[in-house]
Amino acid sequence: MTIDTKDMINSILESVSRIDYIKPEDLPNIDLYMDQVTTFMESQLSSTKRYPEDKILTKTMINNYAKNNLLPSPEKKRYCKEHLLLLIFIYYFKNILSISDIQALLGPITKKYFKSVSDKDLTYIYNEVFSMEKNQIEYLKKDLAKRYTIANGTFEDADEEDKKFLKLFSFICLLSFDVYVKKMLIEQIIDDLRPEEEKKKPKKEKVSKTEK
Repeated sequence: MTIDTKDMINSILESVSRIDYIKPEDLPNIDLYMDQVTTFMESQLSSTKRYPEDKILTKTMINNYAKNNLLPSPEKKRYCKEHLLLLIFIYYFKNILSISDIQALLGPITKKYFKSVSDKDLTYIYNEVFSMEKNQIEYLKKDLAKRYTIANGTFEDADEEDKKFLKLFSFICLLSFDVYVKKMLIEQIIDDLRPEEEKKKPKKEKVSKTEK
């Protein structure tokens, strides 16, 4: 195998260091039409795309979010700052959570804080959540390096031609297990938030990142 795992992990750590979020002060101060919303989100979150042709957000996605009660309907076809904040949350959640899970999580937030007249509004919620970002990124970098070291210690008795790939496989498995466990934990917490009658309803399919 030609995979240089040391270069790979260094590249990953550099990418993690560059992770950023859309700051509230970067949001437009005027309401936007649909095309302006998709253009804004594309420009702000393009660095999170896996492939250049991937779409951050499409008109169909936004309409589906409104249809599934994830996003309040626009006023006179225009979306306000609070709409954009909710769309950012949805963008990150949709890769791991179902529509119904996102509804259960964002529903109470939207009901109480969307266009709130007090200082405790959606911007307040957004700032509090993303203020943890810097410390979490530093923790994540250390955790990734630790897991890489653990995985790099496996398959020492493997055939030399397979050793690099198998060590990389161990690293991916270790990361995947971590994601799996955390996803289960998130789903359990969300299930506990639901009213008893809703817990018996079948869950809907998750919103795909490739949704058009």
